[in-house]
This record gives sequence, C-alpha cells and structure tokens, in this order.
Amino acid sequence: MNNVNNVKYQWRKTKNQIILATIAILAIIPAIPLFIILFQLFQKGISSLSIDFFLNLPAPPGEPGGGIKNAIVGTFIIVGLASLMGVPLSIMAGIYLSEYGKESKFAHLVRMCADIFQGVPSIVIGIIAYAWVVKPMGKFSALSGSVALAIMMIPVVVRTTEEVLRLVPNILREASLALGVPYWRTVLKVVLPTGMVGVTTGVLIAVARIAGETAPLLFTAFGNPFMTYNPLEPMNALPLLIFNYSMSPYEDWWQQAWGASIVLITIVLLLNIASRILARRVAGEK
Repeated sequence: MNNVNNVKYQWRKTKNQIILATIAILAIIPAIPLFIILFQLFQKGISSLSIDFFLNLPAPPGEPGGGIKNAIVGTFIIVGLASLMGVPLSIMAGIYLSEYGKESKFAHLVRMCADIFQGVPSIVIGIIAYAWVVKPMGKFSALSGSVALAIMMIPVVVRTTEEVLRLVPNILREASLALGVPYWRTVLKVVLPTGMVGVTTGVLIAVARIAGETAPLLFTAFGNPFMTYNPLEPMNALPLLIFNYSMSPYEDWWQQAWGASIVLITIVLLLNIASRILARRVAGEK
C-alpha cells in the first residue's frame, strides 16, 4: 500500500514539475524577441556611440562622421511640450471622472472617448494634427508635433489618473470633509497628493509611449538637419532621424541609425523601469 502511495506521490510531483517547467518556458518566450532586438541593436550600433556622436550635428549627405545632437534635443523639446499640454489637462479630466462625474452619462462618454483614442493608429493622429495645426500655420513645426503627441498621451493619463484616485480610501475624504474642508480643496490637498505616485507612473508610461512615435512627427515636425530651439520651426527627433537615415542610400547613415536606435530604446526602457519602480512603491504603500 505504501509503495502504491509513493508511486502516486512521485507521479504527482513529476507532473507538477513538468507543468512548472512548461509555464516557465512559456513565460520566457515573449521576452526572447526583446533580447534579440537588443542584441542586434548593440551589435550593429555600439560602434557609432561616442562623445562626438552625442555632441555633433549631422554631417552632410555622403560624408562620414556627424552626430545626433539636434535629434536628441528635439526629442526632449517635442516630448516636453507635449507633456506640458497633455498632462495638466489629463489630470484634471481624471479628477473629474473620479471625484465628480463618476457614473454620470457625460463621464461615461468621456471614458468611452478616451478608450477609443487609445486604439486610434498614430498615423491618424498625425493626420489630425496636420489638419488642425500644420495647415492653419502654413508650415511644419515642433509645436504641431507636440500637439499630435499630446493627443496620444491624454487618454492614457486620464484613465490612469481616474483609476489611481479611485483607489484612495474614502476615509481620507470623509476625515477632511468632517473638518469642514471644502470638497474641491479635499481633492487638491488630500486625494491628489495621496495618489500622486500612481499618477506620475501613468505620466511616465504615456511619455515612454510617445517618445518613440514616428508617424505623427512625419506629418507635423517633419525633421530638420540643423539645430533649432524654436518650437515654431521644423525640428528633428530621434524617431524621425532613425526613419530618414534607415531609408537613405548612405552606409554611414545606416550605422548612425543603429546608434540612434540604441539611444531611443534606452530612453524608453529607462522610462518604463522608472514607472515600474513607482508602481511597486504604490503597491507597497497599500
């Protein structure tokens, strides 16, 4: 009898190990493409990385050397302007949905629009920004690119802000209101600061998403081989530089496109890592 029980136990143990190994393999498989991409990027682009690569402007077509300084600066300017436009509006909309609109018909409409916009292809957003900003201005500009990216980040931050603020315990609201504090001040001084880490996580996720977008910038910022800080002029960005260089007939530009890809993916990865660290901090505080 004991032998039979031992055999059954060993079989259950073996079956459990097989299932655990299968699950582990299936969990690793989705990460394999990422590691392959990173390996190829560093294999082909690491030789381009140098101080001059970061500090110099692009060389004329066909000439060796040059750098991506204008694209790096342009990326931060365009993404920064998009954040300045999109983040305050998104947070206010999220506060409305969480604290005021709640289950109203208008709140449901806003949520539906936000969810729909999250699924709109980026090239469509670029066309919208082209019609709204580029055509009236009569020229391409970093500002129009920022508008396109702001449109893309707003739905993400709105929904994240709403969900984070909904997780704030009602006892904090009730305690503030019991002291005679107006509701609007309770929201700004109690609810929002309590959920600020989670809101910041949503902002970082949105910034990481828009930082690598190319299609909207093709219709708006357009690109610029020269250095400019004027948001009303065409401006280069890392996604645009990578696209243009990879489509060029010059091998030196291909090499620089690989190097620029390393820089861009590093920025995106750092933003994602920061957002995950903040998300874990929020989970730890709960």
